[in-house]
Amino acid sequence: MLIAILVGFIFSMFLVVAGKFFRGKPAILSALIPLGLFAYFAQFIGQVSEGGVIIQSYNWVPSFGVNLGFTLDGLSLLFSLMITGIGFLVFVYTSSYLKEHQYLDRFYGYLSMFMAAMLGLVLSDNMISLFIFWELTSISSFFLIGFNNSSEASRKSAITALAVTGLGGMSLLAGALVLGSVGGSYSIVELLNSSGEIAASPFYIIIVILMFGAAFTKSAQFPFHFWLPGAMKAPTPVSTYLHSATMVKAGIYLLMRFTPVLGSTEFWNSTLLIVGAVTMVYAAIHTLFRRDLKGILAYSTIAALGILVFLIGQGTEAALLAAALFIAVHALYKATLFLVTGIIDHQTHTRDVTILRGLRKVMLPVAIAGFLAAISSAGIPPTLGFLGKELTYESTLAVIGTPLLWITLILITKIFLLHAGFVAGISPFVGKLPEKFSNTKKPGILLWLPPVILSVMGLSLGIFPGLIEPIIYPVVTAMGEDVGNEHLALWHGFNTVLWLSIATIVVGTVLYFVLKPSQRLEASAARVEFLSPKSIFSGLWHYFNKFSSLWTAFFQNGYLRNYVSTIILFLIGLSGYALYKTASFSLDLSTLSRITGYEMAVVVIMFLAILFTVFTRSRLAAVASMGVVGLAICLLFVFYSAPDLAMTQFSIDTLTVILFVLVLYRLPIYLKLSDYRTRIKDGVLSLGFGTIITILILEVLATPVDKTISQYYAENAYVLAHGKNVVNVILVDFRGSDTFMEISVLAIAAIGVFALLKLRLKETDQR
Repeated sequence: MLIAILVGFIFSMFLVVAGKFFRGKPAILSALIPLGLFAYFAQFIGQVSEGGVIIQSYNWVPSFGVNLGFTLDGLSLLFSLMITGIGFLVFVYTSSYLKEHQYLDRFYGYLSMFMAAMLGLVLSDNMISLFIFWELTSISSFFLIGFNNSSEASRKSAITALAVTGLGGMSLLAGALVLGSVGGSYSIVELLNSSGEIAASPFYIIIVILMFGAAFTKSAQFPFHFWLPGAMKAPTPVSTYLHSATMVKAGIYLLMRFTPVLGSTEFWNSTLLIVGAVTMVYAAIHTLFRRDLKGILAYSTIAALGILVFLIGQGTEAALLAAALFIAVHALYKATLFLVTGIIDHQTHTRDVTILRGLRKVMLPVAIAGFLAAISSAGIPPTLGFLGKELTYESTLAVIGTPLLWITLILITKIFLLHAGFVAGISPFVGKLPEKFSNTKKPGILLWLPPVILSVMGLSLGIFPGLIEPIIYPVVTAMGEDVGNEHLALWHGFNTVLWLSIATIVVGTVLYFVLKPSQRLEASAARVEFLSPKSIFSGLWHYFNKFSSLWTAFFQNGYLRNYVSTIILFLIGLSGYALYKTASFSLDLSTLSRITGYEMAVVVIMFLAILFTVFTRSRLAAVASMGVVGLAICLLFVFYSAPDLAMTQFSIDTLTVILFVLVLYRLPIYLKLSDYRTRIKDGVLSLGFGTIITILILEVLATPVDKTISQYYAENAYVLAHGKNVVNVILVDFRGSDTFMEISVLAIAAIGVFALLKLRLKETDQR
């Protein structure tokens, strides 16, 4: 499984050097990557359907309990098949949709990176690696959403999506660390055995809230949903892949994966029920007020995600089965509708549903795909959507408490989603073809074949539901429930669920003919836009930005003197308070060695050099005198038998002096000295800091020495790290992670400097 994940990343890196090859007709060859991965995961369907679980583990950072562990069970298999299967069709579609685009290879690189990250996310057994892949999906989606980087709207949408999902990523990391600490492991499989202890832990509520924060932001739950409609600025293949089948369902996957660990409590179930219900109804209502096809599909996607959260919140076997089936149903019909919308936009250059009519006459295969997807979205038999809708109604009727409220909300949502599906999948193709669209060209086969395949699958699996049972049933098993011997079927007799389905179809169809999208409806929604979460968050962002500007103007004002003064003042306050509370001041001065004459001479040299540095008017003289101070410190190290520190100090001090001289030799010879008040302030600050450091050193000398750590390093430096220099071994091996982070910081800084050196601004940008 590790190789399957790495294939996408390797292909992305390969495109850096061989990208030009994939900008023309050979671009379709890139679709072989997801196709091969789909075939790889499909071979496990039989084994997983019989209850098998494939587990693979690779040591990564075992000292921190972080391993690359991967688990392929029913839940991860369903998502893996969607990621690779729909990914294959999106890759094929892209080869025609973005044909001859100058950055087509770059797009495929981002898409492959996202596919690999998403596979890593759903297959990960270790929570830390899951978080890493989670963040990689956010980063790669940022590049995909902002692919049209010349558009300000695209850039803004990408940043908004990254900010919201990035916030969720931090919530996931915090939740993973707390959960790992409480459960005693970062392995999800091992955490299943500690679900009772976790639920009884005082940190349970905190863990659940943090997990909810990650899931709700990623899966666009109210009030964090607003990033998803904005992300529709991305090219249609992105909308199809990320926002119908994969990325937005990452949060759903997280909730389903941790249901056996964190679920079955009142807090878990009630929160998901309420958030899911609010999201699905709110988003479904919004679909009525949109004219843009992508806008309609975006809000219907949010509503579908709300339904999934709502079903997971019910927590019953029937609800989890309904959620598992609806994931597949939604992926098939929503991906189809997005692809159809992309074709319409590609051929007619508009997505305004109020002016699109009669396109069946020029793109019949696309019309067929749109029609099949629309009736699946509406839950009309014999499509798979009908089965998903019936299971949803059946599980909701069994909710304990107030089933009438919940069934009413889900019924309203389904009616509005039927309306949205008909508007997006049927409306553009019926009626008389407008004159301006009469010359519209028929799309190529690589454009219309993927949506046709997806829509036919939605119909075929509805007629033969037994074909999808081996994929859906293990999902429920992976969440700790047993589906028994029940089978999916189109007909269950005349019952309440059937009458609810009929009511949905009848009322939704009437609504479709009565309520047409219009500019008036869209304008009426715009009038109350100021009450939306997006506007509220934007307002808060405005005030936060204003506060940040004031804060930055005060602290980051461009004067190095102020930066150093602020840092030192903070250290004085913090250290002084700590010493006041804890210091014993019990040092016996008689235990200190006597000061020798040569030590006193070095101290006098240092003191005179410092005075000269403070009062000289020459920059170079000040640098030279500071060099004298550094060399004097080297002598003190030598006196106290620390030649290695003396050599290090000598090297650094010499290099610093040389660098200062190289920088300052072009500046004026004389300094413009600050006024006496500033110099007095700096002097007091320096004396205060020196006093604090002196007291701290004396307190350290008075503290009994514990040599346990130093003895450990001395005994194990050569045995474990094969090095005789203990200091070097500590830096390179025992503190390898810290050193790695320092190297990473330097590498990032180097990349930034290189980018600035390569930057070529236009004359207008330089002004």
